[in-house]
Amino acid sequence: MKRRLVAAIACRNQGSRLYGKPLQNLDVEQGIRILDHIIACLRTIDSVDEIVLGISAGVENEVFKTIAEEKGIRYVVGDEIDVLSRLVKCGQLAGATDIFRVTSESPFLFFEPVDDFWRQHQAENADATFLDDVIDGCGFEIISLKALEESHEKGDKKHRSELCTLFIREHNQNFTILRPHPPAEMVRKDLRLTVDNPEDLAVCRVVFNTLKSFAPRIPVPEIVKFLDANPGLIKLIEPFTETGYATMYNWS
Repeated sequence: MKRRLVAAIACRNQGSRLYGKPLQNLDVEQGIRILDHIIACLRTIDSVDEIVLGISAGVENEVFKTIAEEKGIRYVVGDEIDVLSRLVKCGQLAGATDIFRVTSESPFLFFEPVDDFWRQHQAENADATFLDDVIDGCGFEIISLKALEESHEKGDKKHRSELCTLFIREHNQNFTILRPHPPAEMVRKDLRLTVDNPEDLAVCRVVFNTLKSFAPRIPVPEIVKFLDANPGLIKLIEPFTETGYATMYNWS
């Protein structure tokens, strides 16, 4: 059976440090939001067959339905806390065999290796492919829908949270998992490209507006070069890097 890769993006407006992160503008003048840019980038990746939004229930999230309709993207609505169930529903709606997971507040995907990793994922009949060691916000996960369904069925509350692949990681002996390593220049624990704080947004806006001639495929290595040439921007996000990496998945 031909495998079908569907990008599922969990969307909600809640946020204690920065409200409405996916809807924040990267380009204020042009009205290009973080979610707009993510969708545009995903549409350039040959391996991704469809994009589906997994929208959190609640009136404050109705805007995501409008965005989906404007962009001709299907969506599901589900429980705010049970993010895993929303990803599963996205996959089931689109007839996916596998889910391509990125987060809705991380605008700069390391897109270059996606097609190669998808081919490897299929060739090795993997349950999951995790690109973990890359710059915070630039990685992705490819997970079989079957593995996600099993995670939801057998896991508990913490596994059904935003830590959608935690069950697979904790029971890694029961799954075929690939962990490809990014290029050395992409392993930078002093950088982050995810929007969780106003300072993150400020940096991502500068990055986008400086490199938007590449959009929607802005190469992350180009972003790294730009940030290295502008240490003041790195200093802005420095207070958040340690906590960000500490709360990412840790493997035993």
